[in-house]
Amino acid sequence: MSNVSVPVVTEAAYLTLHYRLASMDGVDIVSTFQDNPATLQLGTGQLAPFLEASLIGLAEGTHKVFDLQPEQAFGPRNPELIQRVSRTTLKENSQAGEEYAVGDLVDFAAPGGGRFAGVVREIDADGAWFDFNHPLAGQPLKFEVKIIGIL
Repeated sequence: MSNVSVPVVTEAAYLTLHYRLASMDGVDIVSTFQDNPATLQLGTGQLAPFLEASLIGLAEGTHKVFDLQPEQAFGPRNPELIQRVSRTTLKENSQAGEEYAVGDLVDFAAPGGGRFAGVVREIDADGAWFDFNHPLAGQPLKFEVKIIGIL
């Protein structure tokens, strides 16, 4: 009788897994279940920290679905992240002649060299209102995972 222990996910584990992030009504946001499984290293930013946290301690072979509240996922919506952007700033951050429409996701250069994106909510002659919340902020999500292998 062999006493082989089943590996479990640790903070720096190298995993092969299938995962799916979906809205509570079952619409896939991202899923690997129809394709090849993902191989990733935890702790390197390949998965959002809250997704990594739900994997810690799971044994190889586990297939589980987590219901995540907004606070456990991309956080609540923050009204302070809805901001006005002037026409001048838009021009500085756009290709020549680029026009925006409500619902467009626009990428901006952040002070210090990073990037951030916002969704156009309203446009007028002087500029636009952008929502810089993560598109999934404020939403509960389903996170399904099947741990195939742990190295």
